[in-house]
Amino acid sequence: MARLPRLTVPGYPHHIIQRGNNRQAIFATTADYETLLALLLENASRHGVAVHAYVLMSNHFHLLATPEGAASIPGLMQAVGRRYVRRFNASQVRTGTLWEGRYKSTLIQAERYLMACMAYIDLNPVRAGLVADAAAYPWSSHGHYAGLRTDKLVTPHPLYWSLGNTPFSREAAYAELVQSGVPAAEQTLLTQSALHGWALGSESFVSDLQKRTARRVAKARPGRPSAG
Repeated sequence: MARLPRLTVPGYPHHIIQRGNNRQAIFATTADYETLLALLLENASRHGVAVHAYVLMSNHFHLLATPEGAASIPGLMQAVGRRYVRRFNASQVRTGTLWEGRYKSTLIQAERYLMACMAYIDLNPVRAGLVADAAAYPWSSHGHYAGLRTDKLVTPHPLYWSLGNTPFSREAAYAELVQSGVPAAEQTLLTQSALHGWALGSESFVSDLQKRTARRVAKARPGRPSAG
């Protein structure tokens, strides 16, 4: 069966996952993390992608980003992926693939899932047992939103600005949201939608989105279509 093309629609936030081949590590040193972030910063601007959140884990990374054009995210991921692999292979004296095939992604309904997706991304290191608090992990956008540092890669989504009228109130509200966690069922929805490429949102959102693209945006319902 032919693979569906990735679902990319300008103006919508997209949840993106790129994994290491066979779950192998994609970072060997601190410099590797810094290199990938630098490549993301350079190419996000070049390809017209606003990165709202990210986390770099040992064998995969997540992005939450809004593209300006249909080619923005593919352009970003291709440029970053190729250049990073060349540098990683050279530094580790290795050859061959690093990524587990193509990156996975889909778009989400901002009003319903954007803040949950941000928290889900921030909490990856906590779920993995790497840190007890998201603020303690250095390779995510959480530090920016918690007011711990300024991250040039991060472009806050308008929904983040609606959390409060001052930086302090926004930071406190977001920290509380992350501290509250993401329900397991919602975590599964966020992961599976990205891995399978199905849009995540309400029934009306998905229906309206389908009118904007010829690519099927939701999993077909089981059973045969009704005749006539």
